[in-house]
Amino acid sequence: MADIDCVHRTVHLWNGSSRNDPLTPAEIAARQIEAAHALVFPGQVSNDGHRRDDVAALASQLNSDALLVRPTGPDETEMELPPSLIQPAACGIADEWRAQLEPVTVPRSRRDSDHGVNSVLWRARRPLHPERLADALGTVMCGVVRSRGHLWLSSRPDSVVTWRSAGPHLELREAGSWLKAGAQHAWDAVSPQRRTLASWFWHDYYGERRNEITFTGIDLDAQRIRSTLAAALLTDAELSLGRDGRTSTPDPLLSDGDPP
Repeated sequence: MADIDCVHRTVHLWNGSSRNDPLTPAEIAARQIEAAHALVFPGQVSNDGHRRDDVAALASQLNSDALLVRPTGPDETEMELPPSLIQPAACGIADEWRAQLEPVTVPRSRRDSDHGVNSVLWRARRPLHPERLADALGTVMCGVVRSRGHLWLSSRPDSVVTWRSAGPHLELREAGSWLKAGAQHAWDAVSPQRRTLASWFWHDYYGERRNEITFTGIDLDAQRIRSTLAAALLTDAELSLGRDGRTSTPDPLLSDGDPP
C-alpha cells in the first residue's frame, strides 16, 4: 500500500467515535483506497524491485470502482483524468459519504484473481459464538491483507459490530444498532444503500441481522475461511436457549465494551 503515490478525492471517514482514535498506516491506506475515485500508480517497477502491477491488483480488489491511472511521459508526471473526477457533480455526493460511514456496508468482492490477489465474501444468517470466533482468528486471518465487514455476535444481539483489518491489525467495534421494523426515524437516518440492503435481506424474526465480511489477500482459500467461520456460528441447540441464553455467552472479544 505504501507504493500508491496518490489517492484522488478521498473521503474523510468518521463513525462518531473519538477522532483521536489511533489508526495504523495500513488502515489509513486501506480506507483511502476504498474511498477513492481514482488511484495513480507510477512506473511498472519501483526502485526496490517491487512490481507495481501487484500493488495495482491489490488496489483493484479493494476498490473495483476506482479508475487506475498510470502517468505517462518520460518523467511520469503527465496524466489524464476524466472531467467527472476533476469537477465532480454535486448530486449524489452526500449519499455516497453517508454510505461510506455506515457500519453495515455494501460488500466489494471481485470473483476473479489478479497476480494471485483474490477476495472471499462470507455471509451467514445466525449469530457468532464469541469464544469460538476468537479461537478461529488465527486460521481465518492467515494470508489476509485486508478485511472489512460487520458481525452479529450472540453476546451483542442489538449492536452492529464492525470488523476491519489491515495487515496484522484487527479492530472490532460496536458501531450502532440494527434497524428495527417500524422505527421510521432510524430508517430515515441511514443511507439509501443500507435501506436497500436491509429490505433485501430482511427476516421477519431477525430483521437485518447478519454477518458479512470480505477478505482480500494472496491466494486465499475460500473453503478454509468459510468453513472455519461456519464452525463458529451458534448451533441449533444454542439458538434454542433463547435470547437470555445466547447473550450470556462469554465474550473475550468485546468483554469490556472496547475492541480487542
